[in-house]
Amino acid sequence: MKKYLLSGFFTLTFFLTSFPLAAQTPSDAIMMKKKEICFAFVYDQGKWDQYWEGTNLITNENIGTFTRSTYAPMIAFGLTDKLNVLLAAPYMKTNSTGGQLAGAHGFQDINVSVKYEAIKKDFGKHRISALAVAQFGTPMTNYLSDYMPYSLGLGTQELTGRVIVQHEFNKMIYVRASAAYVWRGQTEIERPYYYANGSYYTTFMDVPSAANYQAIVGGWALRHNLRLEATYSVLNCVSGDDIRRWNMPQPTNKMEYTHAGFFAQYYFKSIKQIKGFSLVASYGQVLEGRNMGKATSVSGGATYQFTF
Repeated sequence: MKKYLLSGFFTLTFFLTSFPLAAQTPSDAIMMKKKEICFAFVYDQGKWDQYWEGTNLITNENIGTFTRSTYAPMIAFGLTDKLNVLLAAPYMKTNSTGGQLAGAHGFQDINVSVKYEAIKKDFGKHRISALAVAQFGTPMTNYLSDYMPYSLGLGTQELTGRVIVQHEFNKMIYVRASAAYVWRGQTEIERPYYYANGSYYTTFMDVPSAANYQAIVGGWALRHNLRLEATYSVLNCVSGDDIRRWNMPQPTNKMEYTHAGFFAQYYFKSIKQIKGFSLVASYGQVLEGRNMGKATSVSGGATYQFTF
């Protein structure tokens, strides 16, 4: 991806997910120029051995240590200097060390985002940017959503609207904030009855919508070859129920988190043979949560950017 193209992002796919990944994302202030294209591939692994049942942090030997591995190919393309399109289609594997339940694997949801740069103004050494993003996601396969935490995803369509504001100083240090509302629809399950603060005789579950807030501090080092970021993210559902005592989670749960992480990207700008390539790595930790795992995640990958 181009010089400023990669930043970590966090997407809560569902209960106890890891927090991938790194690329030009729906929550950064990066824009590609017209006809620029970038391919990225990132591997992320998230693990936890404790989870919040409602707001109570517990250990469950029937699960042991839960692992989610995500293989994420991503593409970003500049339709114009002000309008970019992003596409991501992650492949996932889940498993645990305890109990008798098998994990799952397969493609999760395809996500298409359109990012528009509404404002980009320079004031001496200061630069102010403001962007708007629309994102749509839908399941790629007919995976079982009501098989949590092993399920690949929530099995529902999502529509996200996000606003982003960034202040950059002297092309070295920047701070960024974003806020988003994530609308979610229904998911179809394979049982005719479920309980969610009441009895429901239907094969459809309402998946709670959510609000997401992010704050990022970043900067450049090693002659602008190395980019570093510290991130803080919060997700709050607007509805939903809690996991009942020692029951399995389900898509109706109110899944919330507070998450902190670190991100690094190194660009090989001075080596002609691999110019356009970069390597990325990130680390993240769930600090607080509700109806989800206290997960630690690490990721790494590579990107390649060129003019189409």
